[in-house]
Amino acid sequence: MAIRLTGVTSFTTISGTTKMTFANLEWLFPIVIVLHNVEEAIWLPGWAERTGFWRATVSRGAFRFAAAVLTVLALAVTWLSARSGGQTIWTYLMFGYMAAMLANAIYPHLAMSIATRSYMPGVGTAVALNLPVLSWLLVLALLEQQVSGWKAVAYALGVPGLLLLSLPALFKLGKALNL
Repeated sequence: MAIRLTGVTSFTTISGTTKMTFANLEWLFPIVIVLHNVEEAIWLPGWAERTGFWRATVSRGAFRFAAAVLTVLALAVTWLSARSGGQTIWTYLMFGYMAAMLANAIYPHLAMSIATRSYMPGVGTAVALNLPVLSWLLVLALLEQQVSGWKAVAYALGVPGLLLLSLPALFKLGKALNL
């Protein structure tokens, strides 16, 4: 069974037409992550204090440190993926990271905004940018065989788990650095 991507597949620039391929668009991933993490870093700590979202106290500085580290990680993985091409560990790690951020848009951001009947900081960029852009990049990566098979599934499930498990350590490191 073949999947056929129809619709817009290129865009016109001053220098000519550019194909909308994963390789040409993968830098959208860290761009949307930077915008999302900046929104979170500015407003999420105060919201979390007001709503009791975090059971353990996470200082604003520790949260912002963790967000900065994860942002740099997104930039690094994208750079390594862009340099190495498809079917490499870097592209699979980027694929998994994109899957993590797609899941993050739904829970906690969208779900907690609905549950608390308040705007959870990050939900705007999550819904307006992360959901459409990362969905598109994930589909392109699969259609173009940048990633494939069970390996793609394993990274799409494993990387989000590892990122989630890294948060307490990043918060502790941020606290230890007196941030």
